[in-house]
Amino acid sequence: MLIIPVKEGENIDRALKRYKRKFVRTTIKNQLQERKQFTKPSVARRAQVQKAQYIQSLRDAENI
Repeated sequence: MLIIPVKEGENIDRALKRYKRKFVRTTIKNQLQERKQFTKPSVARRAQVQKAQYIQSLRDAENI
């Protein structure tokens, strides 16, 4: 649970902005999206390998 202390005289929009920033940084959003649908471990591993291959190809293209 995220707790955002609101200072006296602080604008509510500013407090909401701090909440949103903290929400994104704590990766709660990503965890919630992952829990919505189950992915098999083999599929997750395959996606991880494909991402690594893509990044490696980009690095190889830079060094040509």
